[in-house]
Amino acid sequence: MTLEELARLVGGQVRGECRERIFGVNSLREAVPGQISFLTSPKYLPDLEKTRASAVIVGRVTPPTDKPLLITDRPYLAYARIARFFSPPKTHPTGVHPLAYVEEDCRIGEGVSIYPFVYVGKGVVIEKGVTLCAGVFIGDGVRIGEGTLIHPNVSVLDGTIIGKRVIIHSGTVIGSDGFGFAQDGLEQVKIPQTGIVQIDDDCEIGANNTIDRASLGRTWLQKGVKTDNLVHVAHNVVVGEHTLLIAQVGISGSVTIGKGAILAGQVGVIDHLSIGDGARIIGKSGVIQDVPAGAVVAGYPAMPHPVFLRSSALIRKLPEMAKRIRELEGKVRELENALEKEKKDHGTQS
Repeated sequence: MTLEELARLVGGQVRGECRERIFGVNSLREAVPGQISFLTSPKYLPDLEKTRASAVIVGRVTPPTDKPLLITDRPYLAYARIARFFSPPKTHPTGVHPLAYVEEDCRIGEGVSIYPFVYVGKGVVIEKGVTLCAGVFIGDGVRIGEGTLIHPNVSVLDGTIIGKRVIIHSGTVIGSDGFGFAQDGLEQVKIPQTGIVQIDDDCEIGANNTIDRASLGRTWLQKGVKTDNLVHVAHNVVVGEHTLLIAQVGISGSVTIGKGAILAGQVGVIDHLSIGDGARIIGKSGVIQDVPAGAVVAGYPAMPHPVFLRSSALIRKLPEMAKRIRELEGKVRELENALEKEKKDHGTQS
């Protein structure tokens, strides 16, 4: 496409003349003529003049350069849309491979791709356009919505409901038992986990996630939720629409997370808490109490982000403060000794 055509695709404007047609996207450092790149942070300005890209996507505050520019209010979003244009989804051969095993009472829609060594259990419903890559296990009674893609070696256990256009990456287990036990002395008595997992439309589940079935009812990821790799969602958790769970997030049982929240890497949440709409949890935080809608919290225990920053600043000063305290304690002792001596001298004179 021409740069002008790409600008129309993302609602941007062109500055400068780009003679080459664009065939792909690449980073500033790796781009070659015929590719478009993007600049979203000032720290990459030194790479701008060195890039071989034919054009660069930038924001409204344009950098000083003679390079042809595609100017837009949201350059990173424009990059995403252009990258998707140049990277159409991989096509999959339709049909059921002879080395797959599908139980007889399943309902399989049109245009479904089932690869070798897939198992599909009893009473499964698979809508049109679904792809099950090699090694996928689908348990009894599972329902999978139209256009969903399940990558290799994913396990979707009994009763799980998966919506339309969901993507599930390799190694993920959905519907394993929640961690539920009642203590009898030293013995742990297992509580049957009889609920399900429900994943709504347009969710994307990263690699090696574990999403536990509910003890009763459902564990529920609502529309548009995105999870990174190595995320754990415990039983009866509800994750609101379009929330992001970044790598190594661990959510304990019966937590409710609102819409549009972001839990950054390695956040841990204890059970039965509520995290409000649009909340932001900074990486490595430990959440041990409810988080209001729109709040930004950090640290362990998680606290309002400005408080965390002030506390972190004080931590860096602790050695200096400790030294100062020791000096003050010494001066106090000197004053106390002088006062005691003065009292003794006064007593002697009396």
